Formats: sequence, C-alpha cells, structure tokens
Amino acid sequence: MSSQFAAPSSLLSQRSFDRTPVERPLIRLRQVTKNYMTAAGEFPAIKGIDLEVSPGEFIGVLGKSGAGKTTLVNLISGVDHLTSGEVWVGDVAVHGLNENQAAQWRSRNMGVIYQSFQLMPTLSLLDNVLLPLDFSGQYRGKRTARWAMELLRQVELEEHAGKLPSAISGGQQQRVAIARALANDPPIIVADEPTGRLDSVTAETIFEIFESLVHQGRTIIMVTHDASFARRFSRLEWLADGLIVDEPQFQVD
Repeated sequence: MSSQFAAPSSLLSQRSFDRTPVERPLIRLRQVTKNYMTAAGEFPAIKGIDLEVSPGEFIGVLGKSGAGKTTLVNLISGVDHLTSGEVWVGDVAVHGLNENQAAQWRSRNMGVIYQSFQLMPTLSLLDNVLLPLDFSGQYRGKRTARWAMELLRQVELEEHAGKLPSAISGGQQQRVAIARALANDPPIIVADEPTGRLDSVTAETIFEIFESLVHQGRTIIMVTHDASFARRFSRLEWLADGLIVDEPQFQVD
C-alpha cells in the first residue's frame, strides 16, 4: 500500500492554534495527576507528570499494561478529566474545559484513533468519515462528501466507500478510522494502540501512514506496546506506575 498522502486543504475557518513554527511547545503538561475511585479506594493512575511536545513530533508512549498510557493520552485529548495540574494545547487550557466544550474543541482540533476502531456499524465507511464534520458543524453537502471520499482514497479504500465496517478487514477498518480522524484536518493526532489488534504486516502499513502524516507537519502521540517501532519515533516517553521514567527497567508486554 502506498503511504503517500496529498496535503489536504482545511475545511475549517478558525483554529485555536495554527501550524506556524513557534518556539514554545504545542502541548504542555504541568504536574498532571489522575486518581480513580475503586472498590479498594483511590487509585493514582497518573502521578504528577510534566511533558512538552513540539509541533511536528512523533511521540511514542510505551510501557507495561496499567502504566497509565491510555489515561495520559485521554487527559491530553480532553476525553478524561485530570485530578490536578494543567494541560495546555496551544493557547487552550484543556483542563478548564467542561465535557461539552472539550468535545467541540477536540472535534475541530484533534484526531483521535482507537485500538477498537469505534466505527459506527450501521453506517457506510463514507458516512463514518463524515461523522466528525457533521458533529462539529462543518458539513457542507457535496463539497464535504468529496473531501471524505478523498480521505478514503488516500487510505486506498475509495472503492469500499459504500460498504459497512463489517464487510472489510480489521486493518481496513483501522485505515477508515485514520481517515475519520483526518476529517477536520487536525494538526494533532492521538492514537491509542492503533496497531494492537493487527498483524505485523498490516501494522507496518498503519505505521507508514503515520510517518507520512508527520512528514506533512502533523504532530502525533501514539500509545503502543510494540517496542519494535521504538526507533522510528522522533521521541519515546516510557511510563511506569503513572510516571515518566528515563530508561525502562522492564520488558514491554
């Protein structure tokens, strides 16, 4: 599969930030903590993390199961609420957004890709890609449909646009999920174990797509258990017991 993506034209008229190179980081975490209540009491999933991500970086977040990787990226994307600390993306204080505000901000500025794909099973592939545009109020009829079809073309699934997700393979579903994440032309992509359910060949294809997107100038934060990809990230952040560690003292699951 070719990994060459054409640079897309943005459908958005406004941004909370742009891609113009700046000296300050694009993403900033300051003493971020996240505690969950369990039957056994309060559980600290994230324990005071400081992190900065510059525009155009491809960050790999690695660690054992339960280290806090998914929690960390959910805090960055505003999917989850932190217990204390600050999360800034550009000039946006993500930690200060309520649930509705976070959803609207995320739909316009960040593409989120999940391990489980999370495609709507009763919608065609094309309609799945159109969902973020509809949700964010960016749907513009035929013009928007052409854009969604172009995204499917870029992941080489244009000929399957009318099919339901159940009619294609897992690797193809993940490529649809990537196309959907790109629908609003976001400068940042957060991917939580996007290759975790795929065979090695298909995982390589997905990784090549991400590398192509980074070459276009996007910033990507990717959670993975697969240490074989480690050398291909621009930077690694290793998590252990809710903390970023300098060097891993363990084998990744």
